[in-house]
Amino acid sequence: MTSPLRIIILGGGTAGWMCAAAFARVLHPARYGITLIESDEIGTVGVGEATLPHIKTFNDLLGIDEARFMRDTQATFKLGIEFRNWGRSGDRYIHPFGVFGEPWGGVDFQHHWVRAKQAGHDVAPFQEYSYAIAACRRNAFEFPNLDTKSIRSTYAYAYHFDAGLYANFLRTWATQRGVRRFEGQVAHIGLHAQSGDIETLTLKSGEKVAGDLFVDCTGFRSLLLGTTLEVPWEDWNQWLPCDRALAVPCERAGEFTPYTRSTSQTGGWIWRIPLQHRTGNGYVFSSRFLGEEQARETLLGALDGPARAEPRLLRFSAGRRVQCWKNNCIAIGLASGFLEPLESTSIFLIQAAVIDLLRLMPTPESAGRIDPRLTAEFNRLSDIQYERVRDFLILHYRANEHHGVPLWDHVRTMPIPDSLAHKISLFESRGHVPFYKDGLFSRDSWLSVLFGQGLMPSHHDVLANALPLEELDARLRELHARIASNADAMPTHSDFVAQYCGEAVPETLLKSAAAP
Repeated sequence: MTSPLRIIILGGGTAGWMCAAAFARVLHPARYGITLIESDEIGTVGVGEATLPHIKTFNDLLGIDEARFMRDTQATFKLGIEFRNWGRSGDRYIHPFGVFGEPWGGVDFQHHWVRAKQAGHDVAPFQEYSYAIAACRRNAFEFPNLDTKSIRSTYAYAYHFDAGLYANFLRTWATQRGVRRFEGQVAHIGLHAQSGDIETLTLKSGEKVAGDLFVDCTGFRSLLLGTTLEVPWEDWNQWLPCDRALAVPCERAGEFTPYTRSTSQTGGWIWRIPLQHRTGNGYVFSSRFLGEEQARETLLGALDGPARAEPRLLRFSAGRRVQCWKNNCIAIGLASGFLEPLESTSIFLIQAAVIDLLRLMPTPESAGRIDPRLTAEFNRLSDIQYERVRDFLILHYRANEHHGVPLWDHVRTMPIPDSLAHKISLFESRGHVPFYKDGLFSRDSWLSVLFGQGLMPSHHDVLANALPLEELDARLRELHARIASNADAMPTHSDFVAQYCGEAVPETLLKSAAAP
């Protein structure tokens, strides 16, 4: 009988315990043994307080009860991200988790809207044709309607949650389902003399843990893939110059919004994430253009309520490992790469890597001779995810009009990847935007930023001309009124959260969670 494939996950936190939980749920315990090694003495970054709708799919895969998960992680709902002062000072727009308008005559909505606007007709702003945005502006929330013909079905939702509490939640869930946890720090990594594969991890206690497949979740250290297997780092700082973040929680105050907020500043941008028990805040900035003390003063001055701790400084560099899987080691989370949390992509990139790894998981029979086609496909998929997110983030910086501000002048005029230049050029010429079957940031996401930051196509798709202008005007008015009337009927976000998942978790559990 074939021995179980021994999977060793090094590092806990969000990445490690998402791996462990998914493996425990999907992999048969007779064929796979799952061990996680972590040390309470090594802190975690605690990234990912704001998420994307894909996280609900992950939790549903595990079979987690949503209301309990939200109570235990002090979660709230998220319908999108509001961007303040990104294009021009005073501007506000929302990137919604939902669609803009409706396709008419097989033509995407933006072409109809552009056509009406260019014809000089009185049309509402583009943002007002999104149901998710209408809900955000009313601080309202309800679950999407299951009837796909209803305007109330045209959005999805994600969560804001305490990242430390989420890791604790998954740790409990995974260990109850057979994941072995070792407490300790690695003192030595044993490699196979010929293949270079990782064979053993020796802890400072002297205990030796052997494995067949190793998952590196050691954060920025990338102890296995980066340090030991020497996979190079590809730096993207020339496009994403922010390399510092100050994070601080404050008392919950101000609007209880169903969206994350990002506000541009002189040296970067400030985030605001509302949880049930506190509000998460941070300043992501470039040390080339702003000092740490000035960033700290600006951040503390922007809080809704009293700070609950001293701001915590994180240093990072945007980029990724040129391979996320080498030999018998796969890096997931910060060990594989980092892109600033402007669009809440950290947990999504973890989730995507976990699911791809499960789909390409070696079998116990292949231990010691991993099929290189699996490795190549995993790395190909990782490259696509990172590069698509990279381009989308760069777009936010590129499309700005903050003239005379050094950081913003730099990012507006810097060379950009050819892949992004093509997307912008195509939109400006004809209003077309990317459409991806898989992965992140398809049509409506791109439209929210392009229109939101002031870009406008010079022409629309000529197929839109098939709809008579009088009929187009009537449809636009009807859609606008339908969105507004339905959104007005939604309960407030605060009322919905209180009724659905507002039971407080024990204070001891809150204190045990990692800092934001």
